[in-house]
Amino acid sequence: MRRICAVTPSVRFPVSTALLRRLALASIIANVGIVVTGGAVRLTESGLGCPTWPRCTDESYVATAEMGINGAIEFGNRLLTFAVGVIALAVLVAVLLHRPRRRELVPLAVAVLFGIPAQAIVGGITVLTDLNPWVVGLHFLASMLVIAAAYALWRRINDPAGPAVAVVPAPLRTLAVLTTVVSAAVLVVGTWVTGSGPHAGDHGAARNGLDPETIAQVHADGVFLLIGLSVALVFAFRAVGADRAARAAVVLVAVELGQGVIGFVQYFTNLPALLVGAHMLGSCLVLLATLSVQWSTRARRPVAPTPDPAPAEDAVPVAA
Repeated sequence: MRRICAVTPSVRFPVSTALLRRLALASIIANVGIVVTGGAVRLTESGLGCPTWPRCTDESYVATAEMGINGAIEFGNRLLTFAVGVIALAVLVAVLLHRPRRRELVPLAVAVLFGIPAQAIVGGITVLTDLNPWVVGLHFLASMLVIAAAYALWRRINDPAGPAVAVVPAPLRTLAVLTTVVSAAVLVVGTWVTGSGPHAGDHGAARNGLDPETIAQVHADGVFLLIGLSVALVFAFRAVGADRAARAAVVLVAVELGQGVIGFVQYFTNLPALLVGAHMLGSCLVLLATLSVQWSTRARRPVAPTPDPAPAEDAVPVAA
C-alpha cells in the first residue's frame, strides 16, 4: 500500500534564479542606456527630428531620407524604447515562470513594464509641445522612476523572500531616508538647470526662463548638502558596525564626487555636449547608489519552511 502525495504544480520551462537576476540587471542597464541615448537626441539638436508623435511625420511612422541625420537619431531612439520594453516583458515572463513563485516580484515587474510606455507617452508629449523644457524634465524624471523600480526588482530577486529586518538603528535609517530625499531633489533641480541652459534639443525650442547662474548655484548647494549627508552616513554606519551599509555609502560618496567634478567642469567649459551626456549618465549612477544605501539599512531573512503535517491516526490508506 502507499499514500497519495500532493504534487506541486510545475511549469514546462521553469526559469532559474540566475537567469532571472541577469534579465533584471539587463533591464536596469537598458533603462539607463535609453536615458543616455535620449540625452544624445537633445545634445545633437535632434529633439524634433521627428516633428510629431506617434508618427515620425504626418504621413509616415518611420524617418525618411529627407529628414537627414536628425530624423534618424530621433527615430532610432524611439526604436530603442521597444527594445527596452521587450526586455521588461521578458523579465515579467521570467518572474511568472520562476519556481518557487515569488509573488512579491510580480508588481515590480509589472511596474517596470508599464512604466516604459508611460515614459514614452511623456516623450511624445515633449515632441507635441515643441520640447517644452518642463515636459522634457518630466520625461527624464519618469525614466528615473522606471530605473528605481527596475533596481528594486533586481534587489528583491537577490534577497530572500522573508520579512525585512532593520540592520541599523532608527536614527540612521532616518538619515538614510533624508539622504534619499535630498538626492531626489538634486535630480529635480538638475532638470531645471538643463531647462535654462543652451541644450534645448532644437534651435527653436523655448527655455524655462530661470536664470542659469542662479539655478545652477541652487543645484550646487543641493549637491554639497547631499555629499555632506552621505559622508555622515559613512561614519555613522561604521560607528555601529554596519559594514555593508558603510560600503554602500562609500560608493555613493565616490559617485557623487565624480558627478560633481563633471558638473563643475562642464559649467566652466560652457557645457560641451560630451560632458553633458556624461553628467546624465552620472545622474543615473547617483540614483542607483542612493537606492543601494537605502536598501542596505534593512535585510531580509529566509522564511522557515513549514513542516509537513503529521498524518492523522485515522487516515485511511489507499491501496496501490
